[in-house]
Order: sequence, then C-alpha cells, then structure tokens
Amino acid sequence: MSAIDRIIEFAHASHELPPAVRGDAMRLLADTLAVGAAGAASREAAPVLRAAGAWGTGTEARTLAGGTLPAPSAAFVNAFAIHCLEWDAVHEPAVVHALSVVTAALLAASDRRGGSTADEFLTALAVGVDIASGLGLAAQGAMRFFRPATAGIIGAALAVARLQGLDRAQMANAAGLAYSFLAGTMQAHVEASTALPLQIANAARGALCAVDLAAAGIDGPHDVLTGPFGYAALIEPVELERYTASLGAVWRISEVSIKPYPSGRASHGALGALADLRDKGLVTPDNVEAIELLAPPLIQRLVGRPFRPGAPQSYNRLCLAFLAPLMLRDGLIDPRLDTTIDELAGKVRVTLDDNPDHNALSPQVLVVHLRDGQALRRAVAANPGSPQAPLNPARAQTKLDLCRTLAGAAAARIFTDPLAFATEPK
Repeated sequence: MSAIDRIIEFAHASHELPPAVRGDAMRLLADTLAVGAAGAASREAAPVLRAAGAWGTGTEARTLAGGTLPAPSAAFVNAFAIHCLEWDAVHEPAVVHALSVVTAALLAASDRRGGSTADEFLTALAVGVDIASGLGLAAQGAMRFFRPATAGIIGAALAVARLQGLDRAQMANAAGLAYSFLAGTMQAHVEASTALPLQIANAARGALCAVDLAAAGIDGPHDVLTGPFGYAALIEPVELERYTASLGAVWRISEVSIKPYPSGRASHGALGALADLRDKGLVTPDNVEAIELLAPPLIQRLVGRPFRPGAPQSYNRLCLAFLAPLMLRDGLIDPRLDTTIDELAGKVRVTLDDNPDHNALSPQVLVVHLRDGQALRRAVAANPGSPQAPLNPARAQTKLDLCRTLAGAAAARIFTDPLAFATEPK
C-alpha cells in the first residue's frame, strides 16, 4: 500500500480518540478560536473581509468577526484571522500551523451542514492535524514552500472529507484535487508580507473546494505524494515512512505547541527566557547592554532579520530585534506592536550554533549582556507552550485575557464554550 493510500485509509477509518487526545483537541480548538477572534478584529483582517464580501454573499457559514459568507469565503477569512497575528498553535518538529488551516475549513464545512456532533468535529480535527503535521515531520531539508499551506491543504481536505462523509474513493480524489490547488512559498516570509497568512487562507478555502468537487464526481490525480510530479518531487523531499510507520498509533495533535506570544514561533525561546529574567528582577531596559541568541539556523532564518525603524507589524512580528526590547519594557507582546526601544533593538543579534537540523527550533542559549559587564546565560531546551514546557496557568490566562480584550464584539461562546461554538452554529 502506498503512502497516500495509507493516509487516506487513516482519514476514512473509524476512530475513537483516547481521552487525553480528545482533551488536547478541545484545548487547541479553544486556543485557535480565541486567537482567531483577536485576529478577526485586527486592522489586517478588515480589508480581507471586504474583499471576500465582494466575491459573493451568503449565510452558509459564520466568520469569527460576526456575519456570514458562503462557506469557501468564510474558510478563507477565518483562516487569515487565525494566522495573521502569528499567535496560532504550531507543530514545532513539523514546522506546520495545522490547526489554522484545518479548523477554518472544518468550521465552514460544519456550519454549512447545520452543525456537527462534538465527536465528529474533534475526530476530524485530530485527523486533519495529524496528516498535515505528518507531512511536515516527513520533510527533509529546509523549507522552500510554505509548509503550513502546502501540507495544510491536504490535511484540511481529508478532515473536511471525513466530516462530510465522503467514501474512500471520493477522499482519494479530494486529496488529489487539494494537491492540485496547493500553493504558497517562503518568499512571503522573507519579505514579511501579508501574503503569508493569505497562503493559510487560500489553503483552507482550497481544501473545502477540493472536497466539494470530489463529492460532485470530479476526479483528481492519485499518486500525489510520490508520483513523478508529486509532492516529494516538486514541493520538498519527504521520507514518508517517518510518518506513516506510526500512523494511527501516535496522535500528532498531542504534540502541538501553543504560542504564548503573537510573534514568529522562532522568537519564543528568547522571549520566554527574557520574561523569566524580567520577572526575577534581573533585567530591565536600563541595565541591558545587548542581547545575543545562540540558535539553530531556522531561528536565524525566521526571526534573525535586522531591526527596521518604522517597519510594518507583519515585519516586526518576525523580528527578534523588535520583540526582545518590547518584552523587557512591557513583560508581554501586544499584537498591535506599536513601538519598541530603538536603541536596544539595534543591539539584538542571532548567532548560528552548530545544529545540523534545518527544521530545529531548539535548543537555544540566550545571553544578556548587562551594562555592568555581567553576562546572564539561559539555556532554552524547549520553547514555552510546547508539550515539553507547557504554559503555567497564569501565562495561559494572560494570553486568553488579551485575546478576549482584542476580540471586542466577537461571539462570547468563542471564549465561554468554544466546542459548542464550533459545532452548534444556530
């Protein structure tokens, strides 16, 4: 049986989530919806919603900003809202924001069918996140394409296909059509363009459209992972056995990290260490001379860009030099990212360590040089919010409270009963 056949068999099979996995799915759904509600109220999301409204009106599915749209458009704007603040959960070893794409696609699909049971929705969510994350885990080498979109659309399509009850043959066509719609490169990340969350949005919409076409009888290519022009040949090399060997035995949703800060995940090790030093009274904006992070190549690539005065928020969220002084000053990262300490921002640098893993986000070492000549070193074995370093209740509540404040008039159920919000649209 080929890798894609095994994955489709997994997506189609009957599953009963283990209690711990079901709990993780509920926890991550709540986090994703909270982040999405905050993102939906952001200034970045407003023009996206206007554009989507011009594509057609309808009442099939809700947006996290309130109001309704046709289901594909709702998936698009909700996925953008979830990712646009860089606050959404991520599978670190895979480097895939699977929850963003899969949740947005499932919300639209569930709304359109009049709702879902809790078990239907959570199982589809866990399956879709598993597949998207698994393709990331199988990857070899550094990203050229934007993996949350390229792997995400395939996972999301199979999650939606499962929720809509497609048979195995239709699922195979849906996966093939999703691969045909696949898009998104790292150029948007290099330039810190708003196109980055738009690639997530496009993946969520594409997943829904792929399933609709498959359900209507349209065929798709089938050898989409290992064929001569398949994922492994064109998008990135993958060693699929690394994922499929444990398929169904290990639920990858339980490996997903929650992001405490609205910034690139690669910044979180340094920011968490700075927060701890600040809480202990060891560092202040006035006593810090310079900040150095010794880190794997991916960290330098993703957030090691130079500070640019007056840069847009999309750039600042991916710039450790902007973020680190902000943490020293405020003790948190506000997603509106209005100002930082320019003088200190020019003294933040990322230095490459000797880690050979192109996808590694840890370990790291933070070195804070003080004005009195001292150097404070903190080793970061795991990023805060990861399964290895879960957020303490206070920091988790701080994130939720800030999301709720930013979300403004968003539906209260997003915060009080997120599972009911997702499964009971009426």
